[in-house]
Amino acid sequence: MRILVCNTPAELDRRAAEMIADAVRSRRDAVVGLSTGRTTGDIHRAFVRLVRETGLDCSGVTFFGQDEVAGVPRAYAGACYTMLKNELVGPLGIPEERFLMLPTESDDFGRDCRAFMDELEKRGGVDFLFLGLGENGHLGFNQPGSPFGAGARLSVMYPELEERIRRETGTPADKPLGGVTMGLKDIMQARKLVLAAKGPSKAAIVKKMIEGPVTEDVPASVLQLHPDCTVLLDREAASQLAL
Repeated sequence: MRILVCNTPAELDRRAAEMIADAVRSRRDAVVGLSTGRTTGDIHRAFVRLVRETGLDCSGVTFFGQDEVAGVPRAYAGACYTMLKNELVGPLGIPEERFLMLPTESDDFGRDCRAFMDELEKRGGVDFLFLGLGENGHLGFNQPGSPFGAGARLSVMYPELEERIRRETGTPADKPLGGVTMGLKDIMQARKLVLAAKGPSKAAIVKKMIEGPVTEDVPASVLQLHPDCTVLLDREAASQLAL
């Protein structure tokens, strides 16, 4: 695991955008995974600026999202599809056939997860996957306690997120909400991983992820075992590390 500490969040955004660009340059038909959240939105916008400034060719690249909110309309502003569409895919003009997402609604999430993973494999497997870090150590919707050997599946969301989504969408209490996600096993099979974390609220979990034991109680700790994983931090997120 390689640790890179940036002086400011803006520097982190630029470094992260350059890493995504390197993945695109490495293979014309690269398969590049993205994540959504407070950390990654500015990174996606920085990548769009980089593409426009340098003329980087993304015409053969497949972009995909590692997870999705389950039980809401796809057009919901907080759906991962819509966030990635607004932040990166739309501004770069990426066509739908090269933008793969898990569904927000389905009568068989298991079937759709298998189809999603099969399609990634048909395109050569995941070359590069960019990850965000949850404050409880989750990756995607792999919450604490998720088995390291689990594949893509329908999972649960943490209560604070569920409460917010129900409020924003008017989803009644009797309608299930969850998260459909690549499993930790799937994440670990990506050829290259980059995880980013910013701000003081991430400092404690960053320390557990990097310096603590590898345990399913901290899903992101499994990244210690990946052969090509870089962790990008700003100074605040790195403040508790023994560097």
